[in-house]
Amino acid sequence: MNKAKDVFIIFVTMMKIGLFTFGGGLAMVSLLENEFVEKKNYLDNDEFLNIIAIAESTPGPIAINASTYIGYKKAGFWGAFFATLAVVIPSLVIIFLISIFFNKFIELEYVAYAFQGIQACVIFLIFAAGIKLFIKIEKNAFNIILALLTAICMIVFSLISFSFSSIFYILIFGFLSFFIYLIKTITKKDKKEEDKK
Repeated sequence: MNKAKDVFIIFVTMMKIGLFTFGGGLAMVSLLENEFVEKKNYLDNDEFLNIIAIAESTPGPIAINASTYIGYKKAGFWGAFFATLAVVIPSLVIIFLISIFFNKFIELEYVAYAFQGIQACVIFLIFAAGIKLFIKIEKNAFNIILALLTAICMIVFSLISFSFSSIFYILIFGFLSFFIYLIKTITKKDKKEEDKK
């Protein structure tokens, strides 16, 4: 019975997030964290950061990947199924309805103003989610250097109009992190062997 209740709570929460979030998956990150880390305590901060890193690194939208993982962690297969379904349904219905009336819809002056306002809010939501995640990551030299390097590269490439996909940032810095992790692991093994002698 508890699992059915968890599935229902996840479904309703994801439906609410999917319905009231504009701007795609990155805009949802802040709401996902608020609901599942702060309010419901389904996840701790480190686990949420790992979910976001994995969801961003794997194929598919970040909101769907994160929702699927959160649902699976709390209520297994059915939790994952209904979390994914709930986060997709509102966007699917809204986009379907807009597509039917898009040409007439976009010509309305108030709709154009609404879209401009939504764009400003989306930028803020994504920026706020990024700041929240940065505040919560472990503060060590490596993490700070990676964050600064990424920000500098993104700004410089944007200013000189050089097309560089965000996927490459993920791959490059993921490989770099893995390489440094291997070096640390080998160094620790060598120190342990020396201590045994």
